[in-house]
Amino acid sequence: MRAVTRRRTSSATRAGWWFVSFGGATAGPPPYDARVRIVAIGLVAGVFSALFGVGGGIVAVPLLVLFADIPERVATATSLGAIGITALAGVSFFAVRGDVDVGHAALVGLPAALGALAGTWLQQRVSTAILSYGFAVLLTGVGVWLLLP
Repeated sequence: MRAVTRRRTSSATRAGWWFVSFGGATAGPPPYDARVRIVAIGLVAGVFSALFGVGGGIVAVPLLVLFADIPERVATATSLGAIGITALAGVSFFAVRGDVDVGHAALVGLPAALGALAGTWLQQRVSTAILSYGFAVLLTGVGVWLLLP
């Protein structure tokens, strides 16, 4: 197992802080203002997720890129990690109430896990510019679809 370390990227260089990744040299944590922005992004993503039923990533990734100056690939991976924590909290609450249908969860979750592996494989082979434009098209399409009667 590889050790968790930190490395700099071009975006992180502009922001002047380091982020956690696998491989690379170690360094200190991000400064206070970056941590505050990331916590605020998490709160906004959580509220939007609960309020509108959208995936946290659709809110968190653009906010992490725009307001925390985190590179897009890192923002995507960070969002996936956060979604895992959020999902665990949510399913725990619903499980206590007896509302979790484990069979349906497996029917959705297992193929979704395979899709996540395929998506991660593909994301590593596509340029950042294509990812940015593709995500913008997705968000625009969803916005237009929601506005149509």
